[in-house]
Amino acid sequence: MDANIAAAASKHPKPIDRVFQYGTAGFRMKANLLDSVVFRVGLVAALRSRKLGGQTIGVMITASHNPPEDNGIKLVDPMGEMLENSWEAYSTELANAKDEDVVTVYRSLEERLKINKDEQARVIFARDTRPSGPKLVTALVHALEATGTEYTDYKLLTTPQLHYLTRCTNTEGTPQSYGEVSEKGYYEKLAQAFARAMKGKKTVGPVTIDCANGVGGPKLAELLKFLPKGSTGGVEIKIINDDVLKAEVLNHDCGADFVKTKQRAPPSSKAGNERCCSLDGDADRLIYYFNDPDHGFRLLDGDRIATLAASFIGDLAREAGLSQDLKIGVVQTAYANGASTKYIEKTLGLPVVCTPTGVKWLHHAATKFDVGVYFEANGHGTVVFSQQALKAFQTKVPESPAQANALETLRALTELINQTVGDALSDMLLVETILSHKAWTPKEWDLTYTDLPNRLVRVEVGDRNLFKTTDAERKLVEPQGVQAQIDALVAKYKDGRSFARASGTEDAVRVYAEAATRSEADDLASKVAAVVKQEGGVKA
Repeated sequence: MDANIAAAASKHPKPIDRVFQYGTAGFRMKANLLDSVVFRVGLVAALRSRKLGGQTIGVMITASHNPPEDNGIKLVDPMGEMLENSWEAYSTELANAKDEDVVTVYRSLEERLKINKDEQARVIFARDTRPSGPKLVTALVHALEATGTEYTDYKLLTTPQLHYLTRCTNTEGTPQSYGEVSEKGYYEKLAQAFARAMKGKKTVGPVTIDCANGVGGPKLAELLKFLPKGSTGGVEIKIINDDVLKAEVLNHDCGADFVKTKQRAPPSSKAGNERCCSLDGDADRLIYYFNDPDHGFRLLDGDRIATLAASFIGDLAREAGLSQDLKIGVVQTAYANGASTKYIEKTLGLPVVCTPTGVKWLHHAATKFDVGVYFEANGHGTVVFSQQALKAFQTKVPESPAQANALETLRALTELINQTVGDALSDMLLVETILSHKAWTPKEWDLTYTDLPNRLVRVEVGDRNLFKTTDAERKLVEPQGVQAQIDALVAKYKDGRSFARASGTEDAVRVYAEAATRSEADDLASKVAAVVKQEGGVKA
């Protein structure tokens, strides 16, 4: 095998003087730099599968909301969760090995981690619509073949579909079976659960869905074939920005990241006052918005989706007579709007936990609850249910028709929600279900609380690693003295809050600020950004 790995590695040489880092969402960068990284991640996938006794590992080739010339690769653990933290370091080590040392580092990891080299490794993989995808798949396949790994290529999928299939593959034929191991099985599971959760209700008016000209477009069109038709139990969906043939339009002036950062609808949206939502390029983020005749553009972001889901599930648990037995909580990051945190704690009466940015942290914290609702403000999130909660939904004997009804809706939601990872298609059906049950327009949803005005600024820096944080990324510890400057600025603004953290995917620092008025939030953000720029060795 050593000779096979060495021969294959020689076809994918590492760019000289490049240092690679497994970030929040794997490795992500300009696609022309990724060839050697993808090959080596293939080696790590084989090692990970063998370490876990031959369980199937997922590999996704995508760069999500990044521009079309970028790409990336990340590993998915057997239950559909993000790669275990310690393995990020092993991936980084192998990605940075000199070409001539690849086999040595591979064998050294095998030895250090006590991996049985005779165990059959298994991997499934997929990619998004980027033109660089097929070439990178070739590099991945070379690694899998050189290590004698069994593999299945699922071609084009959304990232959540790959997470779903990884879990289905590993639970097939067990009592914990997550679903049928196929793309069709994914659509059928969501559609059947949606029909059960809707209970014959119909959403109020159509929803326009901006697919960021990414893989979510064709996959949403496919899902529509399975959803309930007719006047009851359905949702009317209008699809825009679903052109996957022109590479250059992916995420361009559209998609969840555009809407969240620009705080306006995509120029291509002609939806007027209808409810709209945007996916990102790999369909794992979802942002809602609408135009209010009185107040103009209104954003319903991940915080809003989290509060909507937590309030609905909390109400159902009470109606089902389970609120005493289940611990429901919401997990947020420092980017969550302060007003949403206050609403969850004071109005909904639910606990809030804050974690560092990155779904792996949120997901882990959410599993500590019986029902853990987590969404990043950018629209990436889901709801996870403990085994105890799932058992309670199944075994609780209803004492009234209302209790039976609530229990049935809760059971349907556990099937409708993709618990492996944030999934824009699943989350969209969840939101549509809740709005139809509450008979709410987006305006009524928006009125649950008033967001503090906020601003997010991206500051390019020479080296993002100079910026180190603590307290769930809300405070900088390095460069020294910068936090004190930020604190001094924040103190000058009513309801002021601001923090700076290094991006997990690029050489940039993200500055977030909120304050009592829009102009103050903008002012605070620009002043904190100026401090960061001064300290960060800005690129010329």
